[in-house]
Amino acid sequence: MRALFLVLLLANIGFFAWWRYLSPPETPADPAPLARQIEPEKLKVVAPSALPPPAAPKPPAAATPAPAAPVALKCIEWGSFTLTDAPRAEKALEPLALGVRLGQRRTEETASWWVYIPSQKTRQGALRKTEELRELGVGEYFIMQEEGPQRWALSLGVFRSEDAAQARLAALRRQGVRTAQVGQRETVVPKVWLQVSNVDPALERRLTEIALQMEGSELRACP
Repeated sequence: MRALFLVLLLANIGFFAWWRYLSPPETPADPAPLARQIEPEKLKVVAPSALPPPAAPKPPAAATPAPAAPVALKCIEWGSFTLTDAPRAEKALEPLALGVRLGQRRTEETASWWVYIPSQKTRQGALRKTEELRELGVGEYFIMQEEGPQRWALSLGVFRSEDAAQARLAALRRQGVRTAQVGQRETVVPKVWLQVSNVDPALERRLTEIALQMEGSELRACP
């Protein structure tokens, strides 16, 4: 027991001697810490109320819209017109500047109905009737000259259906023609269909507006 006490005493004496005479000196505190700082005069204390508000989070990037589906183009034909009516229909399409997109398709149709002014008995009577028609603004007529009961009658249009013939007659009534009538007449007539290619919805609306101005005509898909 005494030996243990002596060992502890010697150990304490040895530690004191090392700490007092042999341990490295403590690093002195920095006497002037601000002297080595860069531009210390720019440092300032800011109150919390003076701090700028936090930046609002950026909205998520808008999704890239899907590409629009291509517009389907189609071919539409307008008709049918007699050989004498076709130039007038083509002229009605001139404001559209169709160029090479405009073509023709010629057919032969069996007309079962016609609008006509009955026979004027003589050529002179038929000519006088044509002058009356011109004064009313009617420029589409044909003097029948072949032998038969309809010689010197004036044909004002032949049609495949009675409805189309009645529509033509109604238009003539609005122009002041009072003696025209609708009748049946079987005949083969050469006809013209005006075809327009690469038609988009906007052009189709314009074609519809123009077609409504010509009684008895129709728009349909090209065959």
